[in-house]
Amino acid sequence: MSKAPKAPSFEAALAELEKIVASMESGQLSLADSLAAYKRGSELLKLCQRQLQDAEQQVRILSESGELENFSGELAK
Repeated sequence: MSKAPKAPSFEAALAELEKIVASMESGQLSLADSLAAYKRGSELLKLCQRQLQDAEQQVRILSESGELENFSGELAK
């Protein structure tokens, strides 16, 4: 049984998405390649949005628990 491939980091997904956009904007892709690039770009966009939502949720939780303020205070020392 094979494992699902690990999702790329936010930074890697964003870099790949930027490359896809650049290749699509160049106008050099065939219709089939454009459709495949669009599909992959949509997947990467959803991945990035989920990762950003998760990060926002973590910040919200830390902020509500007061841990974020404690962390900020430690950094100021």
